[in-house]
Amino acid sequence: MSYLSLLRRLTVGLSCSASCATAMAGLLVEADPEWKEGEYVLPAAPAEKGLRAFFVSSASPNRFLIDMETLTVDSDGVVRYVLVVRSPSGAESVTYEGIRCATRERRIYASGRKDGSWSESKNSAWAPIVENSYNRPRAALAGDVFCDGPAPPRDRREVLRRLDGALDFINPVQGRRP
Repeated sequence: MSYLSLLRRLTVGLSCSASCATAMAGLLVEADPEWKEGEYVLPAAPAEKGLRAFFVSSASPNRFLIDMETLTVDSDGVVRYVLVVRSPSGAESVTYEGIRCATRERRIYASGRKDGSWSESKNSAWAPIVENSYNRPRAALAGDVFCDGPAPPRDRREVLRRLDGALDFINPVQGRRP
């Protein structure tokens, strides 16, 4: 758990008195069994000017970026975005993904090609976000930026505000902002 996520949870916990315990109890129920995923459209390829870095782990030398032009908080409760992962050697991975806060799941809709087109994922399905090296960027986004427990952010502006706040630290390994 990151410092920002822990701070958010402590703030909510301390500000909540006995009167809001009942209201919070509703957050501890199962996700809506009637939920249906909304329609989505594959976005344009990411442009450099729209990319914003976010911190994942000091153990990874990679840079993790979100294309802010593709970021949406949709009515079905899914936060959709393009994730760009760059290695120090210059290799790059581009994926169009979604995170569902209510179930802490992720879905990869498509992978980006060098020519800017998309290759839709053949086995695209919702899968749990687990804390391993492959899913760490998704866990960081779900825990530190997108979700308040099982609740998605109110809107796109809320995500932008959180991303700005998430950059208020220096990466201890690299000695700079991510």
